[in-house]
Amino acid sequence: MKVFGVDIGGSGIKGAPVDLDRGDLAEERFKVLTPQPSAPAAVVEKVAEVVKQFAWQGPVGCTFPGVVLDGRTLTAANVDHGWINADAEKLISDALGLPVAVVNDADAAGIAEVNYGAGKGRKGVVLLLTFGTGIGSALFVDGKLVPNTELGHLELKGKDAERHASSAAKERHDLSWEQWAERLDDYLAMVEMLFSPQLIIVGGGVSRKYQKFLPLLKPLRAEIVPAQLRNNAGIVGAAMAAAALR
Repeated sequence: MKVFGVDIGGSGIKGAPVDLDRGDLAEERFKVLTPQPSAPAAVVEKVAEVVKQFAWQGPVGCTFPGVVLDGRTLTAANVDHGWINADAEKLISDALGLPVAVVNDADAAGIAEVNYGAGKGRKGVVLLLTFGTGIGSALFVDGKLVPNTELGHLELKGKDAERHASSAAKERHDLSWEQWAERLDDYLAMVEMLFSPQLIIVGGGVSRKYQKFLPLLKPLRAEIVPAQLRNNAGIVGAAMAAAALR
């Protein structure tokens, strides 16, 4: 079965049809830059551009970098504040003329990894962390999602953790892989103390370069592995959310 998934990020919006039998993209993804400012109307226009690139007809799943409850976006840390309390599902559905499901971006990536990737078949507490413009999180207990955890906004060294340890922070401060790994150590030690996960999956755009930083991290009790679906996990998870609309 094929369903369309779109991943809305702070810097880019990407999408593709997804083959849910395989848990992988059915076609090469299409990506556009997230408009700046990232107001709802401008972002929705770009989402429509991505979907129309494939002449898609059918349900569409969209991720969003913030808390999503019943299709409404309740927070907007890394996009325009016009998204706060917006009816995102209706906005996107009206623009596309198609049924739409909206889900937190890291939750979508986590759902994909738990069903098809590094978390498949793993019991206990599993935590997926995405490192990009911010830090996203998806927490699972015996395969069941605890939605909208948003652990990038835990306080670390007096500020949001993502200001200290996201991959955007690495670029902003021109950190070496070694310097960034030290910041990741601080963050990972904190989330391990709070949640005692058996497995931590590292995703987001930086996951394709996992060999440059995972070996530099201090050992934890938790096993730390890269996301198998890499940065396509959000698209796959978005499509999984939309499959329920069929």
